[in-house]
Amino acid sequence: MSDDESKAAAQYFSSMKWTPWIRVVETDMIPKVRIANGIFLRVKGEETEPIGRRIIETPEDVEAMEVLRDDRSGFIAYVPVGSIEKGATLVMAGGGKTTRCTICHGEDLMGMGPVPGLAGRSPSYLVRQLYDMQHGMRSGEWTSLMMPVVSKLGTNDMLAIAAYLASLSVPSTSATTATK
Repeated sequence: MSDDESKAAAQYFSSMKWTPWIRVVETDMIPKVRIANGIFLRVKGEETEPIGRRIIETPEDVEAMEVLRDDRSGFIAYVPVGSIEKGATLVMAGGGKTTRCTICHGEDLMGMGPVPGLAGRSPSYLVRQLYDMQHGMRSGEWTSLMMPVVSKLGTNDMLAIAAYLASLSVPSTSATTATK
């Protein structure tokens, strides 16, 4: 591609309206789920089960995702009640266990330079990244900076952080920054 074609493509894609992919729902009980190909799918019917201390991500429309392979079908992330508030405290203030995330990831948590954005990401993905960094399973140029940040976090802290971050809407101005 030429530079002009690259700029045109960047302008086109950055002008697209951001659509939330994950809808976070705090709850004590979730629809009964089964695992198929590594994805939690809701079982037909009205049966429920306790969420416990876990995050369950399932397609908004199981049939659209499973049968029609609709790539526009988003996900629901069920999280324990109180997770978002606890996560907000850890992310925005550190909560006595960590460093506030906004220092490196930006006030809007959309990232700064080589530091990735966190807002609106899959909570399962976020927990995996935090856990892997804490246990030395991640490598990368700046991963060592995260080691002291995650060292005191427990699994429930990581769940809460992920629930809060996933619940955030991506600011509409973020799409336009790609072309600046």
